[in-house]
Amino acid sequence: MEAAERDVIDRIIFDELVNGVCAQSAIAYFQQVIERLKCEGCDAVVLGCTEIPLIMNDANSPLPALDSTRLLARAALRRAMTPTT
Repeated sequence: MEAAERDVIDRIIFDELVNGVCAQSAIAYFQQVIERLKCEGCDAVVLGCTEIPLIMNDANSPLPALDSTRLLARAALRRAMTPTT
């Protein structure tokens, strides 16, 4: 990801998403960045910040979106439900 893209995404996260603002312009920006990554050969994106899944998911992402918080929660649940020996 380009430095300028990281700066905009950082601003969206800290100025909008953490304050409960889920603007269509933010969704469009994420889609634009993800589409560019797709064109460069990326196969999927990791939603590595807990706020990003508020606006991005498999339904609106140009690539499969891996929600790190959800994946971690599911893994923890599986681990907790596994009988110990």
